Amino acid sequence: MINIMTIEGHKAVIAYDDEIGLFRGEFSGLNGGADFYAEDVENLRKEGEISLREFLAVCKEKGIEPYKHYSGRFNLRLEPALHAEIAAFANAENLSLNEWVIKRLKTDIQQLDNK
Repeated sequence: MINIMTIEGHKAVIAYDDEIGLFRGEFSGLNGGADFYAEDVENLRKEGEISLREFLAVCKEKGIEPYKHYSGRFNLRLEPALHAEIAAFANAENLSLNEWVIKRLKTDIQQLDNK
């Protein structure tokens, strides 16, 4: 199960911290820590909104870019047999390996977002 909460268009990964007995949220894609805690989901969302607003305000005040920069490139290492299988599927759909992988990733992300 993927535990992602979207707050004001920003995704946060949610986990339960058994040591402190609270849910913890941590925004992804930000240049710094904007985590938040609460005992239940309703309050977790409220705390997330507060944490996000404060983080963005501090970044603006200090002239800091709040978002991580992604180049759009990443290296992927996989087993040769899997590489061959992916190449065969991409070829069957008349797509490059890159196009096929992007198509699959977008489909999976859409399915996860709709859950």
